[in-house]
Amino acid sequence: MAIDSTVKQQLAAYLKLMEHEVTIRVDAGDDDRSQKVLAFVNEVAAMSPKINVKQGHLKRQPSFALDQTGQPASGIEFAGIPLGHEFTSFVLALLQVSGHAPKISEQDRHRIEAITADLHFETFASLSCHNCPDVVQALNIMSVLNSHISHKMIEGGMFQDEATEKNILAVPTVFLNGEEWHNGRATLSDLISKAAGETGPQKIEQDWINQLFDVLIIGGGPAAGSAAIYAARKGIRTAIVTDHFGGQPLDTLGIENIAGIDYVEGEQLMTTIASQVKKYGVAVLEGQQVTAIAKQSQQIDVTLASGDRLQTKTAIIATGARWRTIGVPGEAEFKNKGVAYCPHCDGPLYKGKDVAVIGGGNSGIEAAIDLAGICRHVTVLEFAPRLGADQVLQAKAGQLKNVTLITNAATQTITGDGRVTGLTYQDRATQVIKEIALDGVFVQIGLQPNTEWVPAAIDQNQHHEIIVDAKNATNLAGVFAAGDCTDSAYKQIVIATGAGASAALSAFDYLIRS
Repeated sequence: MAIDSTVKQQLAAYLKLMEHEVTIRVDAGDDDRSQKVLAFVNEVAAMSPKINVKQGHLKRQPSFALDQTGQPASGIEFAGIPLGHEFTSFVLALLQVSGHAPKISEQDRHRIEAITADLHFETFASLSCHNCPDVVQALNIMSVLNSHISHKMIEGGMFQDEATEKNILAVPTVFLNGEEWHNGRATLSDLISKAAGETGPQKIEQDWINQLFDVLIIGGGPAAGSAAIYAARKGIRTAIVTDHFGGQPLDTLGIENIAGIDYVEGEQLMTTIASQVKKYGVAVLEGQQVTAIAKQSQQIDVTLASGDRLQTKTAIIATGARWRTIGVPGEAEFKNKGVAYCPHCDGPLYKGKDVAVIGGGNSGIEAAIDLAGICRHVTVLEFAPRLGADQVLQAKAGQLKNVTLITNAATQTITGDGRVTGLTYQDRATQVIKEIALDGVFVQIGLQPNTEWVPAAIDQNQHHEIIVDAKNATNLAGVFAAGDCTDSAYKQIVIATGAGASAALSAFDYLIRS
């Protein structure tokens, strides 16, 4: 399988960073899938004299393992071809197996090395999943640093029969020693804690506690990233605290409405923003959740789930929003077993199957168009009498022969037996209850702000959005807010980044006037 020329150029630059020789052990047969994997491995090996290829016997065929030549097995394997979003996982694994040290904190390194139990992880991923690489790369790092740990990345599209047999309908899904162990996005710190049997949030390093920041940004999406860049450029001490960096754009495949940028993938956009944040020396604390914020006489205290407290002169809340749930029977029961919220991540697992999309706004119709290229049939259910999506999207969906658009439909229940098998909805015009046989349901009904932790001292509207003024200031002096967690009229990436910049400039203005 030929590697794209642009990707090949990038790979060539990374391969120069390899420190020691790596042997790729390949288990491949004569079938078409095996030949594609073998061609991929041979093409990579031909690009560096430090890569050798030999035949091996692994658990799955086709698959390959990465080992430093002459050293014990690293425990890292890839079943399938790690392209798409998993190409970075492959490149990093290759470098780390060669001896290139993973870029993690000393604290996390010591926690990994302290694990003594034998842990054999297997992660089912899809190449279009934005959340999978974080998990795959974290477990690969753990395998490199601890001989008790091994990790196999399994490409769900290539091993769909096994995914079906194991009832996997969402990615990433991680198995530990043969038992299902984890679903969904997670940070390295999260996975270390879970693997080590640690309970509760991790304490942070004392350096963070001892500092007084000029501005502390809570959140990791576009608004937070923009705020950090603008604040840091003013020369003030800036930090971000978040559970993970990336926000909603990680669930967005293509973005085509940012002026000056014809097309960009959500992950690519946030990777660029993260690089800019790093370039300006912003301190970033990931894997932490903020539980409270309070104004003291001369400073603002921000409390973390660990009980640790950070101190800052000003704060910007940019915690964004998450997918809203429909709240019907079966939704929670079948989450990750047929109920999904990210069509880009989980869509490939429904190849050739029948699915429904709940919601007829832009997100819902975009999801339907996306899924139509994968699934046998897509049914869109919209509660309102009319679809809310932009006309251009409605027209495109209407042209697809395997997409059915139903309006005035109130979803009643999601049914199944271990996994989704269908749903019922009420025709609001006739009150008739109807049933649809399905393999999956994708919920796309808008957003819910991540503001549950925000105290009553900060004003919110009836939708639990933080109320801000024209300068993105809240009613609490020194506290600002930006992005989808606020009462901004429109929830768009470009608006969030603008609001983040406004909040940072307002925080700077507050500092110099105080």
